[in-house]
Amino acid sequence: MAGHSKFKNIMHRKGRADAQRSKLFSKLSRDITVAAKSGLPDPAANPRLRLAINNAKAESLPKDVIQRAINKASGGDVDTMEEVRYEGRGPGGVGIIVEALTDNRNRAASNIGTAFKKNGGALGEMNSVAFMWDKVGKIVYPAEAGSEDAVMEAAIEAGAQDVESDLVKPDIYEDAPGHTIWTAFEDLNEVAEAMSKVLGDPKSTAIVWKPQSEVTVTGEAVGTLFKLLDALDAEDDVSAVYSNEDISDEDAAKYAG
Repeated sequence: MAGHSKFKNIMHRKGRADAQRSKLFSKLSRDITVAAKSGLPDPAANPRLRLAINNAKAESLPKDVIQRAINKASGGDVDTMEEVRYEGRGPGGVGIIVEALTDNRNRAASNIGTAFKKNGGALGEMNSVAFMWDKVGKIVYPAEAGSEDAVMEAAIEAGAQDVESDLVKPDIYEDAPGHTIWTAFEDLNEVAEAMSKVLGDPKSTAIVWKPQSEVTVTGEAVGTLFKLLDALDAEDDVSAVYSNEDISDEDAAKYAG
């Protein structure tokens, strides 16, 4: 098990992401509602709902908001929501996967396509990018959850595939993820539950797209890429954005603003 984290590069864009916290709460609530609609409204019997609630709690979504989102699943408006995936290329040939949850597919496609076009990218066909990625489980624990060895041991015992630890100083990156545990798609819930018995509840658990390789981006293309990723993140219909860039800390710091 080995790997590295791009966390520091991500942090250079964090200030703008923080400004979108209200949108994040809206997206988390919507994820809970759709998850509850997809199965039983009981997290103990609905793994997808359990993941959505855990992620909402990790972002401090109030309990009453979570409950309202679950209750909303019994309403008719959620029936119009559908999950859609978009794929494309960004500056420097970076692959990008966008997951959306929308009640208007045409609006979502138009807005996402415009974001690509205006920021040096191009929307592609389905599977034009995804074939170079793996859909896997991702569990994140803060650094204080345990040492690298302790987390590694717990992950191995739980049946995880890989562990990455990025134990940067909290005074530099106050929200450093600490430990990222990767699992097979179908093993996420089992591994998460086993690890929680040893390390406590994780900061987040999710099914994500993980690139098989990364694309090096340098110079002004870095700034344009950041603008594209920010534009996609800002779309209300967008649930998640994945990209496979490899950027130096120097370029990330230079072009973040």
